[in-house]
Amino acid sequence: MVVLLSKLPVADSVKLCHRVVDGLCGRQPPCRGDYSATWSLEEWLELLSSLTALFRLAVGNNSSDEEVLAGLSGVGSGGHADTVLSVLRAREEEIRRALLDRTNSISTATLQDFDWQLKLALSSDKISSLHTPLLSLSLDVREDGALRPVTMEMNRDELNTLINSLEAANKVMLQLK
Repeated sequence: MVVLLSKLPVADSVKLCHRVVDGLCGRQPPCRGDYSATWSLEEWLELLSSLTALFRLAVGNNSSDEEVLAGLSGVGSGGHADTVLSVLRAREEEIRRALLDRTNSISTATLQDFDWQLKLALSSDKISSLHTPLLSLSLDVREDGALRPVTMEMNRDELNTLINSLEAANKVMLQLK
């Protein structure tokens, strides 16, 4: 919902858009504290997600100015749509490089082996009475030719999140083939 951007003055929206691109490129993203008086946490997360997706899509699809402005039609008047477009065009190559780097770095790591164990957390009397099941997941990841062990311990909710993320990544990989 990029329409939330209209809550900011145009000058501040330029700064925010540049910070979103910074975050997309692996540098310091915008800080929620700077904008807590403007948006609720839910609105903030939605705005960041929308702006990031817009920048990725526009650069990834080589969208024309008209296509980008059409996607920003809900932002309204006041120059916010033009602001987003100007930041996009000014930093387009930088975004493209970051997207390519991210794609290349994903393809260099491969899962070699995995092992899992289910256990109960028994670190204190209170926790042991809760009978909280934890999954201990050990992965062997080959990255740039070197085998690197990765171990995670997660509860049921974290495991469900991981499974959903892996399923989504699998769908994306299948679409790319």
